Amino acid sequence: MRSGIKQVAEQAGVSIASVSHVINNTRYVSDEVKRKVYEAMEELDYRPNSAARSLRSQKSNTIGLIVPVLPSDTSNFFFMMVAQGIQYTLKQHGYHLLLSNNTTEQIEDEKEQIKLFNSKLIDGLFIASIAEDVGYLNDIVGSNYPVVFIDRNPTGYIGDCVLADGIGGAYEAVKTLILKGHHRIGLLTGELGITTSNERYDGYKNALADHDIPFDSSIVRMAESNLESGYESAKALLGEQKITALFIANNVLTMGAMKYIQERRIQIPAELAIIGFDDYDWTQITCPPLSVIRQPSYEIGVKAAEVMLERIEKPSTISEEYRLPTSLILRDSC
Repeated sequence: MRSGIKQVAEQAGVSIASVSHVINNTRYVSDEVKRKVYEAMEELDYRPNSAARSLRSQKSNTIGLIVPVLPSDTSNFFFMMVAQGIQYTLKQHGYHLLLSNNTTEQIEDEKEQIKLFNSKLIDGLFIASIAEDVGYLNDIVGSNYPVVFIDRNPTGYIGDCVLADGIGGAYEAVKTLILKGHHRIGLLTGELGITTSNERYDGYKNALADHDIPFDSSIVRMAESNLESGYESAKALLGEQKITALFIANNVLTMGAMKYIQERRIQIPAELAIIGFDDYDWTQITCPPLSVIRQPSYEIGVKAAEVMLERIEKPSTISEEYRLPTSLILRDSC
């Protein structure tokens, strides 16, 4: 049986009236009482229903953000820039941002983080989900507040999405290599199942098809997005197949591949032309500096916040996708 306000009061050791005041922000309540109530709400997975939320005299002016970040993952920088764009924009409108990192990349942890945010009575949620299908949001969130997906566009729940044009970015990278005379273009990419990997894989194949180059699965490697996988995938691909160019579809795989390529003293671009994905500082100090596809990470955050603010003011059951253009940064690796 779903817990109610009475059970929350008993769990927190406070009166029902105090719980009501915390939920509806109708009277001053000490920080200590608020803490007890929030903890009880989280433990009991209690969510005020839509009617109760509508009775609040004020909004919480707080919006949650959940991103999948592993301690050693260089994508930290991407999501950090997205968060900065979100926070800057929200601040201009009097909102605060609560950030939570899913360091385990487990779906159950993602659900628990959302439940915690629910206990804080957030007004909206930004999320880069690790799941391809987020139907669970229908139970945990329902229609209590708007959800804006960032970087990935999963299925199973109606919410706006703001992301970079992964298909266009990958297409531009491969097209550039083709126009420079390459036809044996290898691909290192993350495992399929999330928007970013799926779209960059499609962009690679589309560019080949549009230039009458047959797709060859033997020069494609899909791997977990970590440095070791990038190293081993480059080792296997370059050891087994003859290619003249390589497109690497994410930053951490690029790092691993470059480690192997430099150890083998493969000459870039004379023996192998390379274009990576994401413009991090380290790509400028390799020898030679790497050509990359740059994502508009800060701008994604700004746009996501603008969409969220609009949804809070004007709720809608129709979702939209906002796709921001990437840009090719040509350096000396191709």
